[in-house]
Amino acid sequence: MANLITNIREWFDRPTRSEIMTLARKASSKQGLKVTAQLLQQTDTLTKKDIADWRSAHQMAIDYENPNRCRLYDIYADAVLDAHLSGCIGQRKGKTLQKDFRLVGKDGKENTEATTLLQQEWFTDFMDLCLDSRFWGTTLIQLGDIIHDEDGIMRFDGVELVPRKHVVPEYGVVVRSPGDDWHSGIPYTEGDFANWVVPVGKGRDLGLLLKCCPSCISKKNMLAFWDMFGEIFGQPMRIAHTSSPDESERRRIEDALQNMGAAFWSLFPEGTDIEIKESSRGDAYNVYDKRVDRCNSELSKAVLMQTMTIDSGSSLSQSEVHLEIFERVTESDAAMVANVVNGRLLPLMVRHGFPVKGLRFQWNNAASYTPAEQREIERLLLEYYEIPPEYFTDKYGVQIAGTREAKTQPDRFFD
Repeated sequence: MANLITNIREWFDRPTRSEIMTLARKASSKQGLKVTAQLLQQTDTLTKKDIADWRSAHQMAIDYENPNRCRLYDIYADAVLDAHLSGCIGQRKGKTLQKDFRLVGKDGKENTEATTLLQQEWFTDFMDLCLDSRFWGTTLIQLGDIIHDEDGIMRFDGVELVPRKHVVPEYGVVVRSPGDDWHSGIPYTEGDFANWVVPVGKGRDLGLLLKCCPSCISKKNMLAFWDMFGEIFGQPMRIAHTSSPDESERRRIEDALQNMGAAFWSLFPEGTDIEIKESSRGDAYNVYDKRVDRCNSELSKAVLMQTMTIDSGSSLSQSEVHLEIFERVTESDAAMVANVVNGRLLPLMVRHGFPVKGLRFQWNNAASYTPAEQREIERLLLEYYEIPPEYFTDKYGVQIAGTREAKTQPDRFFD
């Protein structure tokens, strides 16, 4: 891999596309081809963001000739630190990540050995990065080296996110430094690199965080203003009156007021009067807290399409409607992940020798039924169809010796 990295670094010094593609073919190895090994990554600068910054960054990101998302991603990174937004994202992603899945053949039957290939940490990380594309926009996933575990099972040695600032998804290239001209970038949609990266999302999609940032910025400002309000009006004001003309005495009084703290006592010179003035300001709740609540509800609507699965609800009927909306959203996410796995990941795995040819990724929706729903389904199936006893033996671990006579109701006698 060391030689690969050296070749890649030399590659970036060559400006023409034909030379880039030639060196890319020479840089291939038995282990893998790492796009991330050549990037000159930089530490992000943490600065205060406002709506004007967001609008300017949005304008730069949608530039058709020379799109640049770097400033927009800085604002995104600041926004996802919001506790409510991170909770909404976690709830939406978690609903999909907890679903059971399987690989099935053309006959619809599960191939358990192939399913085991995906029941590993790298694939969970892969799905997690796929779901991130809903919020960040286009996501480029780098596949790791192919290794074999102790049982001889093939797997990727992890996956990683290609740093977003280095990706220009509109033109399918990766640039060496953030903000570089995309014409000098590496194409990742063709050649050997296409065998080791998986792009997720549409080229010009900027993600849901674009809509969330104004609320996050406003919320952060209102919380800062509320802290300032509490600092100014949260405690009674202490006022000292003195008739002493001595400047040193005045400084002693000033120091005493400043150092009173929680003890709330001090020694003052003779002739000094202390006045405690209570604040009469009481509208902070309506000014600040209401605005924070509105920002939170806007974030819930943008990410979850409703509010009551993460906020408090007012009635059972409304909560059921909101839950149904949330489930539709997560089903859409699950369908997106399945399309990426079937359309992009599995073909790459076949190309690298994984035994998954002819198989399809499928969510096992039966595993997500509640116990009551599962019992009702089984009751209806038993009523109309003959079910092999092995089904219940495998599922519940109960040995079935045979069928018994139908249970009849005893005759009733009436006087």
